Amino acid sequence: MTETPSTPSWPTGISAITLFTEDLDATKRFYQEVFGLPVAFENDNSAVFEFGSTVINLLDTTAAPELVAPARVARPDAGSRLQLTLPVDDVDAMCKELTDRGVTLLNGPMDRPWGIRTASFRDPGGHIWEIAQ
Repeated sequence: MTETPSTPSWPTGISAITLFTEDLDATKRFYQEVFGLPVAFENDNSAVFEFGSTVINLLDTTAAPELVAPARVARPDAGSRLQLTLPVDDVDAMCKELTDRGVTLLNGPMDRPWGIRTASFRDPGGHIWEIAQ
């Protein structure tokens, strides 16, 4: 009887997401002020924030090519290609909190046909964040 090599299990979570930004200082301040998070690690080219068990690494676009080459780093005006979603208890209350912190909502709050209530906003690096209830 021939043994079948074991198939490795697929990861059960995402440990880190790296977001490229042209203005690291402004984007770092946004995460500190809007999300109320401390910087977990930083150097000249990055600032890391912990969202539960996932870290968001903000990386200056000048340092990004070495991570993605031969792929290119897209310009922020190229359009959105991702959305990050954070669960919240009350989308309406969080929208008020976000606008009080100077955030401009892209949309919402609104009830989606698939049964959740959402709103979206953009960080200074052009990344789209959604809150969902």
